Amino acid sequence: MNSYFSIAPMLDRTDRHCRAFFRLFSRHVRLYTEMVVVGSIMHGDRERFLRFDPCEHPVALQLGGCDPEALSFCAQLAEQWGYDEVNLNIGCPSDRVKSAQFGACLMAQPQLVADCIERMVSRVAIPVTVKTRIGIDHRDSYEHLASFINTVSDAGCRHFIIHARKAWLKGLSPKQNRNLPPLRYDRVYRLKQDFPSVQFTLNGGITSVDQIEHHLSRVDGVMAGREAYQNPWIIKEIDDYFFACDESSSGRLAPVQSRRDIVHAYLPYVEKQLSKGVYLGRMTRHMLGLFHAQPGAKRWRRYLSEHGAKKNAGIEVIHEALKWVDADANANANAAPMGARHHAHDGVNGGAGYGRYAGRSCASCARGIHAVHGDNASAN
Repeated sequence: MNSYFSIAPMLDRTDRHCRAFFRLFSRHVRLYTEMVVVGSIMHGDRERFLRFDPCEHPVALQLGGCDPEALSFCAQLAEQWGYDEVNLNIGCPSDRVKSAQFGACLMAQPQLVADCIERMVSRVAIPVTVKTRIGIDHRDSYEHLASFINTVSDAGCRHFIIHARKAWLKGLSPKQNRNLPPLRYDRVYRLKQDFPSVQFTLNGGITSVDQIEHHLSRVDGVMAGREAYQNPWIIKEIDDYFFACDESSSGRLAPVQSRRDIVHAYLPYVEKQLSKGVYLGRMTRHMLGLFHAQPGAKRWRRYLSEHGAKKNAGIEVIHEALKWVDADANANANAAPMGARHHAHDGVNGGAGYGRYAGRSCASCARGIHAVHGDNASAN
């Protein structure tokens, strides 16, 4: 499973429009849906909860639930709909999820999680994975964590995504649980040492290519979340650095060289969705961070936020927002010293950071990752 870099499932963020947008930055990054509760799939509108665009591959469906039979049924649907992976959420600490007895609270019931995994693995050929925390409340020792991994891996899970924070099920909100508990990367490193045949992806606090490279020397994969959403250009930087020499998916998408390329590559998808009656704002809200820290970023966000949400907003809103970026970039260029002016349009034409790793060999080739993860492509 070539998944050593992925984007985390994020509630009210990683919907199908967001995933189609993210795919433009990288052919390789594995994308995850928002968590979908099994009851919504079994008793609701399956088209709404399961549909995705083929451009999103590789893409995983994350499920929330605790009933082995319901989870196995939904895993089968995920496979039938064409998902590349099905992931079980054992990390969400919200009160609503806890009251339904799934999410992070299931860390206290490893045998039930194992039963769910065993049933799911028996029904599908695609990988069944688990996303979890390093502990909950006062069950936060390494021994508790290792026991949980041992029980669930014996049931057939061969890949765990570990958010390297514990979760407090009482006293902290979901937002606080994403920030306040300290990161313990050492716990995830130790899991990889103690369970060498199991794949571990580290999640939590990922903000740079250098961090990712450091973690990949200790674990199998890295998952980014909020940083990728707030500054999606980092996905492009990561793709350039780790996959520059990987031609396994060449031809699937034209490579992008600038933020403007991203905008124009997304327009056909936007027009297609508009023709189906989707509001423009459902898509442009995911584009707000595209020019993060670049000239015109503030006016880009403001224009898309104000005009993209209007009822009859069309593709012209995006074109107009780009004009504001161009205006600020030109003003910045005119104000720059003569010797620096050829760099002033980086935010539009190249992107700060695009050339940051220029001249360096592909990190995946240097570390042999392409071959290693190719060998693991069929891991379940």
